[in-house]
Amino acid sequence: MIAKRMWIAVAVLAAILAFVFHVAAQSTQTPARALLVLEKDTTQLDIIDPNSLKIVAKVPVGPDPHEVIASADGKTAYVSDYMGRGGAHHILTVIDLVSQKALAPIDLGALEAPHGLDFNEGELYFTAEGSKAIGRYNPATSKIDWIMGTGEDRTHMVWVSKDQTKIVTSNVSSGTVSIIEASTRNGMFGAGPQKNWEVTDVTAGRGSEGFDVSPDEKQIWTANAQDNTATIIDFAAKKDITTIPISVRGANRLKFTPDGKYVLVSGLGAGPGGGSGSPNAVVIDVASRKEVKQLNLGGSSAGILIDPVGNRAFIAVSGGNKVAVVSLKDFSVTGYIAPLAQPDGMAWAVRQ
Repeated sequence: MIAKRMWIAVAVLAAILAFVFHVAAQSTQTPARALLVLEKDTTQLDIIDPNSLKIVAKVPVGPDPHEVIASADGKTAYVSDYMGRGGAHHILTVIDLVSQKALAPIDLGALEAPHGLDFNEGELYFTAEGSKAIGRYNPATSKIDWIMGTGEDRTHMVWVSKDQTKIVTSNVSSGTVSIIEASTRNGMFGAGPQKNWEVTDVTAGRGSEGFDVSPDEKQIWTANAQDNTATIIDFAAKKDITTIPISVRGANRLKFTPDGKYVLVSGLGAGPGGGSGSPNAVVIDVASRKEVKQLNLGGSSAGILIDPVGNRAFIAVSGGNKVAVVSLKDFSVTGYIAPLAQPDGMAWAVRQ
């Protein structure tokens, strides 16, 4: 009888443990719509449930990770390992978001210091700061199938239009924004029409770094880290419209709200006057080009990610080891994701 009772107790305990493990496994699965956040200090990618704001998995990435982007099907993430240890300044980390494991990295060869990323029509675009270039990697063929030199110093971030005919980059040390447009011209010696790329470099400000293209694709706004300004560029005319002052120093990233009415700018430095009361991010009204709100997030701030579904923004507070959640209704801080070790680049992964 005792043996039978012990057997029943063991069976019940096993069933309970199996249920617990099943629930735990379910709770750590990558959600269909996941928030991806890079932690630079611990060199890992956090997979976060955007509803609960809980980290469901942490995956190791390469050294000095800066930016992250997900494939269109939401199953794979790519991370730029900006300045890898041991001279490996030419690596992209690849993460399987379903299994939450690192895959074989991408070796960019002579293209050094990868940074900005964009994913378009099944292909990965990246900047190579150390080579003054941008490139395109095709995951289907596992090859780099296109390279374009910019000739500008520290080609940093990249944006690609949906039809892949327009590309924009910011060039930090040159203080410019490059507008690259596809065109067609007749080939030499009677050859037929051939695709050509025309590059126009527009002067911005010192340290032009984070930028964004307005939702209607009429304007480009870039944040100038060393000037404490933002330059506004007419996309079609490829000319600067004006440059406005901003209250954050070391302006790092800049993003439009989905309706195009506001721009958010984060800063790695203290605002005017310095001190703990200085803003780490500001909100600018696009129509008036005036600041409408300053945010003190408790530390220097970097990456900005807009939530097109939840009417909110996520700002990586690198100096505060957290990510701030900001309402796009009144630009109030509604919460934080913490603790994180120097968060920076962020992206959405929506599984199809």
